[in-house]
Amino acid sequence: MADDDLATLGPAAEPPTTLADRPAGGTGRPQPGLGEAAPESHHQAGGQAGHRLRWVVIAGLVLAALNLRPAITSLGALLEEVRDGLGMSGTVAGLLTSVPALCFAAFGIAAPRLARRFGPGAIVCAGMVAITVGVVVRPYAGGTGGFLAASGLALAGIAVSNVLMPVVIKSWFADRVGPMTGLYSMALALGTSLAAALTVPMTDALGGSWRTGLAVWALLAAVAVLPWLVVVRQRRAAAGPAAGGAAHTGEATVRITSSPTAWALAVFFGLQATAAYITMGWMPQIFRDAGVSAGTAGVLLAVTMAMGVPLSFVLPRLAARMRHQGPIAVLLGLCGLAGYAGLWLAPAAGAWAWALLMGISNCAFPLALTMIGMRSTSSAGVVKLSAFTQSVGYLISVPGPLLVGTLYQHSGGWGLPIALMAGLMVPQIAVGVLAGRDRRIEDET
Repeated sequence: MADDDLATLGPAAEPPTTLADRPAGGTGRPQPGLGEAAPESHHQAGGQAGHRLRWVVIAGLVLAALNLRPAITSLGALLEEVRDGLGMSGTVAGLLTSVPALCFAAFGIAAPRLARRFGPGAIVCAGMVAITVGVVVRPYAGGTGGFLAASGLALAGIAVSNVLMPVVIKSWFADRVGPMTGLYSMALALGTSLAAALTVPMTDALGGSWRTGLAVWALLAAVAVLPWLVVVRQRRAAAGPAAGGAAHTGEATVRITSSPTAWALAVFFGLQATAAYITMGWMPQIFRDAGVSAGTAGVLLAVTMAMGVPLSFVLPRLAARMRHQGPIAVLLGLCGLAGYAGLWLAPAAGAWAWALLMGISNCAFPLALTMIGMRSTSSAGVVKLSAFTQSVGYLISVPGPLLVGTLYQHSGGWGLPIALMAGLMVPQIAVGVLAGRDRRIEDET
């Protein structure tokens, strides 16, 4: 995707900054890019309307982030009830927990092409609509097949939004990649933890039906559509001037598959996603099998997800200031290994400690998002890297939750599944160190 394809998302009156206009990478910090090279000219051309639109984009980022995980964590909190209601086996339930990663891999790779044709704002808006429809329909679709199909619609919306959020940040806030990634990641973690904590109580308050407890999250997604409608209207109004002022920079010649850093980042993303979706899908069941009540198990998952709220805000800011993000990847991996050891040795006795450790470990996700924004010199490079990293990464993560469900069903306990989770943390640490090196994909390809 060339820079002019993204220009309609950033401040429309401002011509995109070309790669030649940017300082060379190598400091480990994001360089001024599309939509941020000349803030004074933006204010002169766009005036107060442009300033207000930036706040609309921030609101859209936060609301979109709040909706990128409740469709998954609300299901994790009610997985046993959904299994009973739909007659699922343990293996099919494992497949259900693998569906998010499969959809993210399949639909995420289409995000750059869709954004190039319709504009990133329009695709994110459509993603929020898909989440709304999928979440409200799936509990009432009838049978496992209908549930999976409607879930797939919601997850498709999440997938394209996942890929395009780093692009939106790079386009609008290129000199604030760390802080804005932190804000986005914090909102994402907040939405995740709220769904985990509130789904069971809301289900009880709304009559005890798991169908109602899952469908109610569509209301939040519907609200997220509104700011993106404003962005889409602005994009259409400014499409002509933005496209006319753009300059192609030859970014299409970058071969992302030739970059060792891109592959390291993709594998790191895939392994952290494996850990995250196993945690969201199965951790409440681990605690329930250890004698913890369903409500408390949901709260423990909420604690794990809530750890990402403050850490996801701080960690990207810290990572953006570092030349090498590898030490952070090592620290997060060690917390994960400690948490798995606790789940294996004393899941109920130390449940709160293990939940905290797993929450820290799950902050590998905002670290990966930050590195996506830092490993390229332009918005066009970021969209390619984001699509490649997330699509390949989620594809890597597909077998994990399914394998955990199969091992759990056939072994009759959590020893083997937890051993698998801990074993995967070791290569995650290794590729995190490689992905954290101060490199740019343009220099490697």
